[in-house]
Parts: sequence; structure tokens; C-alpha cells
Amino acid sequence: MSLRPVALFDFDGTLADTIPLIVQSFHHTLATSGLPAVDDVEARSWIGRPLQPVLEDRYPGRGAELTATYREWNLANHDELIESVPGMPELLNALTDGGIRLGVVSSKKAETVRQGLRVVGLADQIDVLAGMDETPRHKPDPQPLLYAAQRLGVAPSDCVYIGDADVDVLAARAAGMYAIAVTWGAGTAEVLRGSEPDALVDSVDELRDLLLR
Repeated sequence: MSLRPVALFDFDGTLADTIPLIVQSFHHTLATSGLPAVDDVEARSWIGRPLQPVLEDRYPGRGAELTATYREWNLANHDELIESVPGMPELLNALTDGGIRLGVVSSKKAETVRQGLRVVGLADQIDVLAGMDETPRHKPDPQPLLYAAQRLGVAPSDCVYIGDADVDVLAARAAGMYAIAVTWGAGTAEVLRGSEPDALVDSVDELRDLLLR
């Protein structure tokens, strides 16, 4: 890829290791709501889209109730269970030093993303944040990615979007952005490859080489 002046990132599973927190939040929600357990594979497949629609689709009529239960437990355990992705702070520093502006586009509430960014020490490096409330449509729709580009005053073709789920790749492609999928988050390499990203990377070092070469 040629160097892009803007790098937009998904948050969960991409910038920060939140997957154990999210999966445990789903398990707690189902267990305390009298619903059958699901395995980790299914729980991980729900990551990347807004929470309430996912739960409503899976458990019709109970989406709002389950979302409230999920968020209560998730926020109570958030700071203890979220972890940094090794090498990510150094990558963002290198991108900033290279004149690349940074953004986050996530399907969760912006204030929760900001809390997560603070926990992993990345909050001061982000130029724009598009959360669930910033746009009426969400990934895989391109609208939140286009919103972030507009806020920065750049064309979508000037952006690369990096994420760990197939919806991230689909949104980037629909937005006209270069799509990079990473394998250290929620999505398996097989699923990510099937979404046809422009690049698939297995490590932060590999991502750094791709973004800065």
C-alpha cells in the first residue's frame, strides 16, 4: 500500500485486548438472565456490531434488558480485565511521528471507548473518535468511517481502516478505504480472509511495516 495520511482503528480487539472482558460479559449476561450458555466462538462472533441489536436479534424481545445487564457487569469489571496490545503504544507513536493522523471508529459508546483508551494509555494520541452515537448506521455500513474522515477533512481514499472483524473489512471496503484485518482480536484468520481485506496481518510489527513503508 502507499502511505495514507490517516489511520483509523477499530477499538475492541484491535487497539486494546478487550476480548476476554467482552466474552465474560456475554457469559455473565446469559447466566444471570436464565438463558442457555453459548460457547466462546459464538460470543466472539457477536463482537464488532452495536450491542443491543446483536442481543435483540439473538434473543427477540429481550435486547434492552440484556444490554443493561451486560453493560452493568462490563463497566464494573472494565478496568481490571482490559489489557494493552503489546507494541500498540509504540506503533501509534511511530505513526504520529510520521505525520499520520489517528482515529478510532467503534460500534460501542464513545465514552466507553474513551475509558478504554485511558486504561491502555492511548487517549492522548487520537485525533477523532466515532462511537455508536455519532451516526445512525453502523458497521458494516460505511457511515461511521465516512463520518471520521469528514471530521478530519480528508477523502476516504486517504484513509486506511484497521480492524479485527469481518464487519470492519466490509465497512472499509464500502467506504472506499484501504482495509487491513488483524488476527489478534475477535475474528479468525479464515473469516477475515473471506471478507477480502486489502491486507491481513498477524502482528503489530507487521502492521507497522505495512503502514509506514
